[in-house]
Amino acid sequence: MGCFPARSRHGKGAGRGNRSGIPVHLADFMGLWRLDRRIVQADGVEGAFAGQAEWLPADHGALYVETGTLVMPSGRFRAERRYLWEADLTVRFDDGRFFHRVPGAGGATGHWCDPDRYDVTYDFDGWPAWSCRWVVRGPRKDYAMTSHYARA
Repeated sequence: MGCFPARSRHGKGAGRGNRSGIPVHLADFMGLWRLDRRIVQADGVEGAFAGQAEWLPADHGALYVETGTLVMPSGRFRAERRYLWEADLTVRFDDGRFFHRVPGAGGATGHWCDPDRYDVTYDFDGWPAWSCRWVVRGPRKDYAMTSHYARA
């Protein structure tokens, strides 16, 4: 079983810069960001993540490091995630496997990881504040996750 990119679908914001007129490039993400995330499962269970995300210079482009606290009904947990970002906004898992490519002007794309489907929409209209919304569906997964980023 492998994970494959889903076909890109361009939605709101596709094919243009954001409202500030600044195109979104990897260099625009570099540095420290405040990160707030809401997770809503199909059964109504909700969770929240609060922390930070940092894009650090690396040979391939940037290392994304996310750290914070995840609060779910079952408790509070320390959470960390890492991704590799390339100059063309390709995002890879920290082991180098392809995850997805961020549409630079905002919009939708996805990732298929059999048997699960991950659909994401990036919204850069309020740049430098921005958000992304993931909808995840599979035999054991059914949730939406919205992340809001703002410069720290």
